[in-house]
Amino acid sequence: MSVWGKIIGGVTGFVTGGPLGAVLGAAAGHVADSGRLAPDMAAMLGNKQQLFAVGVVVLSAKLAKCDGAVKREEIDAFKTAFRIPPANMQDVAQLFDQARENAEGFEPFADRMGEAFADDVAMLEDVLGALFGIARADGPLTNGEVAFLQRVQLGFRLDAPAWMRARDGTGPRGPVESGPDPYSVLGLPKDATDEQVRATWRKLMRENHPDALLSRGAAPDVVKRAQGKVSEINAAWDRVKRERKL
Repeated sequence: MSVWGKIIGGVTGFVTGGPLGAVLGAAAGHVADSGRLAPDMAAMLGNKQQLFAVGVVVLSAKLAKCDGAVKREEIDAFKTAFRIPPANMQDVAQLFDQARENAEGFEPFADRMGEAFADDVAMLEDVLGALFGIARADGPLTNGEVAFLQRVQLGFRLDAPAWMRARDGTGPRGPVESGPDPYSVLGLPKDATDEQVRATWRKLMRENHPDALLSRGAAPDVVKRAQGKVSEINAAWDRVKRERKL
């Protein structure tokens, strides 16, 4: 199950499927239509669904920006972690682009989410774990990323054990180790070096990314299958990173 699915399952009033997509799209669309990300937007979001929907996008985008230019790997990791419904991708992309203009102003979103979801710290820990995955998508954690994540931890009101579980990818609900063997998905032996694993993941992403296939004139059914393949590749990469603490 994706981090998105675990989060939804832990929040009262959230349901999987269409209603969730409608909430996310409406919240993100409202911000996108305004043409800017207001500094006090976190305080303006009146309900938990809106706060969650906008908060995870803003935190993810500003985290990706805090170590310099936002990279494709970070965007792909965000999409993999939260599995945004395709119907809402345009609104979410607009909000993400506005938020990633700079790394400033994320603190109110972390603080508001920590306050609003104080009764569901497991959900907040899942979000922090997803942010760790985004931070590691383009390489080892930088000092700026660690400082960002520590501030999110503070805003979420999470303790030290929660930080370590989020960092190590074990999660409050136990380790997520289901699915096919990650090395088989990547086509590598288990004794492959860290650099070999990273290079293979990048190569597979270049070869299978739907955008790249579209640019090469691939048929729609091929592109659709590639979307599932990319998810498998990213999931395998995430498991290897957790196991090796990359």
